[in-house]
Amino acid sequence: MEIIINGQSKEIPEQSSVQHLLSSLFPGPPVKGIAVAINQSVVPGSEWATRLLHSNDQVMLIKATQGG
Repeated sequence: MEIIINGQSKEIPEQSSVQHLLSSLFPGPPVKGIAVAINQSVVPGSEWATRLLHSNDQVMLIKATQGG
């Protein structure tokens, strides 16, 4: 199925969770400092494993950066 991530179209498997999406985008150790919004609603980290994505969902990923 197709979703939109930060304005870019991406094909992902059906029944993908937010956690699955993040794992595929950021392989390796668990990602910290990321906020996820789906269709303009923030999804808490505690729901990432159970929140399934749907075709045409608009996903926004925001990664915290350090600086002064």
